[in-house]
Amino acid sequence: MPHDLSHALQALQQFQLTPWKAVGLLGSVMFTSRWFVQLYYTRKLKRVVMPLSFWWLSVVGSALLLGYFTIGKNDSVGIISNFFPAFVSVYNLVVHLRHHKNNVTGDEIA
Repeated sequence: MPHDLSHALQALQQFQLTPWKAVGLLGSVMFTSRWFVQLYYTRKLKRVVMPLSFWWLSVVGSALLLGYFTIGKNDSVGIISNFFPAFVSVYNLVVHLRHHKNNVTGDEIA
């Protein structure tokens, strides 16, 4: 068996679920699941759609991953790789909510 594979199998055998790992895993599941939501709505509506739930999953998943990488693991690569997606997700969620509010109230978008 190659050394890399045996090392990976040994690491899996020694895996322990800590509270911060649970936060990181939940964040990863939420961040990944947004693509299944997007695929579902695109297939359902037969056009490319980014539903509101996509942005909520992005924001919550990113927040959990940032918490995990900042506090739970202190990993600068994880922080940097999740900070920009978190910023973009929050921005898109705000734009979506403002647009929806303006459509409901009939206000013009400035």
